Amino acid sequence: MRAEERLEALLEWFRRYSSALVAFSGGVDSAVVAACAARALGGRALAVTADSSTMPRRELEHARRLAAEIGIPHRVIREDELEDERFRANPENRCYYCRSKLASALRRIAEEEGYEVIVDGANAGDLGEHRPGLKALREHGIRSPLLELGMHKQEVREVARLLGLSVSDKPPMACLASRIPYGDPITREKLRAVELAEEFFFEHGFRNVRVRMHGEVARIEVEEEDMPMAVSMRREIAQHLRSLGFRYVTLDLMGYRAGSMDEVLER
Repeated sequence: MRAEERLEALLEWFRRYSSALVAFSGGVDSAVVAACAARALGGRALAVTADSSTMPRRELEHARRLAAEIGIPHRVIREDELEDERFRANPENRCYYCRSKLASALRRIAEEEGYEVIVDGANAGDLGEHRPGLKALREHGIRSPLLELGMHKQEVREVARLLGLSVSDKPPMACLASRIPYGDPITREKLRAVELAEEFFFEHGFRNVRVRMHGEVARIEVEEEDMPMAVSMRREIAQHLRSLGFRYVTLDLMGYRAGSMDEVLER
């Protein structure tokens, strides 16, 4: 199926409803969903972004700019999953508690303001990953048009390019909690240290980076082509990360890979 046909299928999906509320993170998936909702429903679509301790400040500001680019009404709500001790304990299904809290907030808005359907940006590829949050969203009746239409990430990017969205090639950005090993309690201090560590890399031209926190050890993942730059900057990187509280600073020779903390689950 061509990108034009996928776009039309998405628009047709939304035309079945009178209004829609979009869970909007600012990534390419939720951007395509929001853009199609806005095209199909006009002012009867609303994008909602949850501001929490696990969302980098740069991503929140990006979501605001992207919503304006799309032309969809946008609302930021404060929903902090750290208020839930089950999430703070960081079990393997921590995303379930996070998504449940978000879904409840979205459901309240939809019921109070009359939005007929709530949607998110999950795509068909998410089914093959460790995504306990999907279960929580389904329990709250939240729909995933990309997933329902069988669209994978690359196909979503093709639609984003067709729509002219600036995020068509934006690297994925998981929540900051994904930098902390399961079972290691999540705190605001740890999340802030990780955020400031990664911000340093972005400011120096790295496009995709993860700083995983293993106690006092920082395990840095960058794209393979960026490894020479990371090695050449090793002193500056080590100095900055040590100033944030890391005692040891390491470069993962396997490079960036999404969900590397989930590799322990495979065992």
